[in-house]
Amino acid sequence: MPRKPFYSEGIRFECQGSGKCCTSRGTYGFVYLTEQDRNRFAKFFNLTVDEFITKHCNTKNGWVFLKDDPSKNGDCVYLEGNRCTTYEARPEQCRTWPFWPENMNPKTWSKDIEGYCPGVGKGKLHTYEEIKAILGVQEDTDES
Repeated sequence: MPRKPFYSEGIRFECQGSGKCCTSRGTYGFVYLTEQDRNRFAKFFNLTVDEFITKHCNTKNGWVFLKDDPSKNGDCVYLEGNRCTTYEARPEQCRTWPFWPENMNPKTWSKDIEGYCPGVGKGKLHTYEEIKAILGVQEDTDES
């Protein structure tokens, strides 16, 4: 009989605005953009999608991701202090934190997420079904 995932009873999470999810923990993390993300950012910056991609993105092997800024030491280019300057347009990857497939195993969650993100254990209880739906959406967009 398969074991239930550690989040089978749900997880409380509410963003606390710490900006920690946007900072580097030793390595640069790519912020991948779906087509919907690119459209949202282009509108936010009042650019065409092509202009946004040219100015703000890199592409590799069919993936589109935000350019990094070496002066930010791996932190998100849109992070100022602990605030996202493009919050309304933030990508799906950012909207679904901390419910990312690579975070959703007990060891990673307890070692890397719970102690790092002050929003874990606070606020709304995200049910198992909600978390699975978020993971499903993210897995679908990873393939687009």
